[in-house]
Amino acid sequence: MSRVLLIEDDDSVRRAVDLGLRRQGHEVLTAVTGEEGLRLMASFRPDVLVLDLMLPGMPGLDVCRKVRESTQLPVIVVTAKGDDVDVVVGLEAGADDYVVKPVRARVLDARIRAVLRRADAPVPTGARPRVESHGALVIDRAGLVVARHGEPVLLARSELSLLLTLSASPGRVFSRQQLLEAVWEHSYHGDIRLVDACVKRLRSKLGETRTEPQCIETVRGFGYRFRSA
Repeated sequence: MSRVLLIEDDDSVRRAVDLGLRRQGHEVLTAVTGEEGLRLMASFRPDVLVLDLMLPGMPGLDVCRKVRESTQLPVIVVTAKGDDVDVVVGLEAGADDYVVKPVRARVLDARIRAVLRRADAPVPTGARPRVESHGALVIDRAGLVVARHGEPVLLARSELSLLLTLSASPGRVFSRQQLLEAVWEHSYHGDIRLVDACVKRLRSKLGETRTEPQCIETVRGFGYRFRSA
């Protein structure tokens, strides 16, 4: 059983999602506002946060950014905003995944289980050493710790999984679809926005940009590859 914190201000949606997730075997605690949800996090200690974007008071995007300042808690954004811009903004705020309303409990349950599997099952490392150095970047595959210039880098689960996947095969080009399936376990093309948004967040945390990549290089028209220093 996983503990799910659901922040949703719409009564009918909140009750329906709460009931649906409980029927799928989850322990659910609900909050109406972002402020209430953030207060409940310390005592409830959720395994995953399901977050509506359009909340009264503190917007869902700010809640997501607040969570990302200090934790790797998986965040799934549930939103009525399904166009590209809104989805990408949500993902760039630090969400690990998104679901567009109306929400079906089985779909949300599948997304929750996928993010939790990623959290519990790091990318296979094969014969690679436990700790790798790539210039200023140090990746501890067993400890799931990343440091840059000796300072720890706090990565969300999806960001860490993406980095481990790319860096496991330096020089290999991964298509967005391959990364989508490896990291998010999604199988349809519409979600490649997840990959691009996560790469952007990861680059920012590693102190690099798209135009001046040090480790994660864009391969135009195909995808990304890890370039070991």
